[in-house]
Amino acid sequence: MYADVLVEYGVKSLDRSFTYLIPEHLNSKLKKGMKVVVPFGNQVINGFVINIKDKTETENLKEIISITSGEFVLNDELLELGKYLKEVSMCSLITAYNTMFPSSMKVKNIKSNYNLYDIYLELVNKEAALKYIETSKRAIKRNELLTRLLNKEIIMQKEYSSAVVKPLLEEKLIYLRKETKYRINQNVSNISKPKLSLDQEKAVSAVKLNQASTYLIHGITGSGKTEVYMSLIEKVIASGKTAIMLVPEISLTTQIVNRFYSRFGSSVAIFHSALSAGERHDEYKKIFLGEVKIVVGTRSAVFVPLQNIGIIVIDEEHSTNYKQENNPRYHALDIAKKRSLSHNAPLVLGSATPSLESYARSQKEVYKLITLDKRIGDATLPKITIIDMASEYKKRNMIISDALDKAIKEKLKKKEQIMLFLNRRGFTRIVTCKNCGYTFKCPHCEITLTYHKTSDNLKCHYCGYTVLNEEKCPTCKEHSLTSYGLGTEKLEAEIKEKYLDARVIRMDADTTTKKGSHEKIITMIENEEVDIVLGTQMISKGLDFPKVTLVGVINADDSLNIPDFRSGEYTFSLLSQVSGRAGRSTIPGEVIIQTFNPDDKTLNFVKQNDYLNLYNYEMNIRRLLKYPPYFYLTSIKITSKDYKEASTDATNVLNYLKRNLDNNVIILGPTTAAMFKINNIYRFQIILKYKDFNYLKDALKNLDEVYSTNKKVSLEIDINPARI
Repeated sequence: MYADVLVEYGVKSLDRSFTYLIPEHLNSKLKKGMKVVVPFGNQVINGFVINIKDKTETENLKEIISITSGEFVLNDELLELGKYLKEVSMCSLITAYNTMFPSSMKVKNIKSNYNLYDIYLELVNKEAALKYIETSKRAIKRNELLTRLLNKEIIMQKEYSSAVVKPLLEEKLIYLRKETKYRINQNVSNISKPKLSLDQEKAVSAVKLNQASTYLIHGITGSGKTEVYMSLIEKVIASGKTAIMLVPEISLTTQIVNRFYSRFGSSVAIFHSALSAGERHDEYKKIFLGEVKIVVGTRSAVFVPLQNIGIIVIDEEHSTNYKQENNPRYHALDIAKKRSLSHNAPLVLGSATPSLESYARSQKEVYKLITLDKRIGDATLPKITIIDMASEYKKRNMIISDALDKAIKEKLKKKEQIMLFLNRRGFTRIVTCKNCGYTFKCPHCEITLTYHKTSDNLKCHYCGYTVLNEEKCPTCKEHSLTSYGLGTEKLEAEIKEKYLDARVIRMDADTTTKKGSHEKIITMIENEEVDIVLGTQMISKGLDFPKVTLVGVINADDSLNIPDFRSGEYTFSLLSQVSGRAGRSTIPGEVIIQTFNPDDKTLNFVKQNDYLNLYNYEMNIRRLLKYPPYFYLTSIKITSKDYKEASTDATNVLNYLKRNLDNNVIILGPTTAAMFKINNIYRFQIILKYKDFNYLKDALKNLDEVYSTNKKVSLEIDINPARI
């Protein structure tokens, strides 16, 4: 017997299988999808079996050395899904399969055994135990143990020392029983289900199970989309099938997971990157063994080895977090669609601000549109006010306007909660010298360093380069350093100084690095231990706090000024989502948006909660400029540590594309990428616009193959990028 094996190296030059002879002692054990150890050249490395066959024309074959892990095997569906992932992201096949495993189980990393067990003591023979007790009266502890077992007590090994247990094991009076122990365990809390509104019931009824259709639920913030998802999943579970529920961010999993645990208890597994390696191993094991029916997680959870999937739900489907930015550059929506077809299961997308591409598909009836346009119960959408900060600056109100200040004081007096949104972390964004003009920049990325007061250092948010804060300018040696720009850390300091009695907490990437920090902050807010929550977009989506009645947007212009054709859509989505955190219970909410562009169309669409006009406005621009959804995009980045090499090859790639693509493809560039230098890598970019991927598929594959062996210049092909 022979096996086709992918080796652990993800480089494109080795993106093919190698045939090995299966030794006789492994013939009955080895299965397709297992990880193995194989000789490769002069090395011994890990590999992944993708096929087993009884014939081969290859001669002088080497033997597989051993099976590395037979615990988790990719089934036929996931093996096919890996081939699809390779096609849509142009990655190597081993990279595709590795993406489906948690980090501890990837082909190259199988080093630790994360299994935990509880070990129990069990009786071998009742008569033998009674005889031992009768004849060994001095063995007090051993007799006590045997007596307890005779009385059918459950006893763990750790209750007794080895001096007691070992002799009884040797006499074969007892044996050890191992029981798998999981790090995360939940039981049903028996929380009563809320009664669905008429609109929610219609939404649930509209989704047809056992059909591979895609549904888009366009529901305003607070309209009860999560309860619709849970009701659909409940129907699926009752029919004997399983469900995947995706959320865009780890911070959102806390509240949603708690709701799922309350409803479905131990039938739920969670899967996201904030879990420890052991926890991810345990959750994956539960899923693989079929011990759970529902998986709730972030992007990577779309690959979990659930069998018999009955529904896949993608909440906040507009989020760019569903697109992976590094290799393999896949979108979870594409993978979910493929799995939906494989299992003949509905795919449900939900958002208060759907992506323009998704909403356009619903208008063409490619997706089936379901609308929820009312908040649950007596809750109403918040009143939104736009404040012109140009006039506030004249009054020396640099951060908090008079209107926001007044609203904050009123809410604090009423013991209600406030959210302040600023999508910039750190203390200040730029540190420069007033004397000579020197500005602190990252030597590896050519961008300004951000000052963090808590750690008193300057940090690059791209490569992590960090230097201690200095008192003197490193160039002119004068004490003339000053800083500009506002980050969440500085906002926190200002708020604490301005509202002395308020309990303030900050939620951003800097305060949520420790394990459990998301849960801790969210619990504090839910328990009303916090008056003012401030943070980045981490606080903008999905979170539900009934006592939050005021949302303040400190600088609404940040996202508007991003040089991206989607900046208007992103801004509307971001501000609508964060606005939706206010007034989600019976207490009316209000939102104050501070901006230097009060007449901006997008901001006024947010004020009017007018998604449809935003959609029509943006679609008109997209049509004129030939952007999605009218055209597809592919980004090609040409990168190198050598500027000249990158520049020359960018021109070479352009010339190749001009020779090999017809007029159906629009070629833009090459230009320097938005972030031209990251971690000492220079980056040029070419953008392709087209209506059919078949126009450029072969040309891109050839380019990819040419650069697979180039050690000086790399090619990064991103099909349908989230940002350009």
